[in-house]
Amino acid sequence: MNTSTHPTLAVERVRHEIKVRRLQVQRFDRISPHFVRIRFASDALRDFISASFDDHAKLMLPAQPGQPLVLPQPGPDGLALPPGAQKSMMRDYTPRQFDPAAGTLDIEFVLHGEGVASLWAEAAQTGDEVGLGGPRGSFVVPTGFDWHLLVGDESAIPAIARRLEELPETAQAITVIETADAADRRDFTSRATLQAHWVDTGATDALAKVVAGLKLPTGEGFAWAGGEAASMVAVRQALVNPDGHGLDKSRVRASAYWKRGSVGHHETLGG
Repeated sequence: MNTSTHPTLAVERVRHEIKVRRLQVQRFDRISPHFVRIRFASDALRDFISASFDDHAKLMLPAQPGQPLVLPQPGPDGLALPPGAQKSMMRDYTPRQFDPAAGTLDIEFVLHGEGVASLWAEAAQTGDEVGLGGPRGSFVVPTGFDWHLLVGDESAIPAIARRLEELPETAQAITVIETADAADRRDFTSRATLQAHWVDTGATDALAKVVAGLKLPTGEGFAWAGGEAASMVAVRQALVNPDGHGLDKSRVRASAYWKRGSVGHHETLGG
């Protein structure tokens, strides 16, 4: 998939072999009041692939707290659970950082006091087991753009942090991030020149209003956004509509990481 006439700025879709891995909790790092970074370890991670900062993998948790983890196994008709087994609870998460040589993978969890994965992360202990499926594929955005706009709420912070660490010193980066608690705001690591905007959680269009008011740099750029569904629709409109920034749709990627009133929602917005 080529979304640019410039050969070095070609956006690429990459597919990966689907594999389910069994991982163990190795360590915890409390980043801020509502964020914990958990490191998982397994020899099965030595061939793990995550080619893009916004990849999502399926985290598989025991069907009930305290129950053994039962994972699907390859069969003649694809992956399937053993007869009578209860399906694991599954949620999408960004691979924050991984080390194939060491066989470790870091995932950041937002602790919001509800939801299967958030409650699991708050109670997790060293040695607890989880399953991991995927990523199924990657949407690889080159780092060679002159500027990169990264927009999202708390659920997008891990992807944004990973992207900023990947950018070269020649790039300009702009972040617009919404948080409910100012204590969850952080200093990012990046070689790029960074202009950071923090937004208090408010109306659905709170992020979109800040994005609409930005003065974007000159040159070739790419805009990425991730967060609550309705908010991301508004952000995307501010980016692509002619009365907004009027960016070409091929230079914008917006994803709904979650949706109010829904469970386990994930959707790429387009059209």
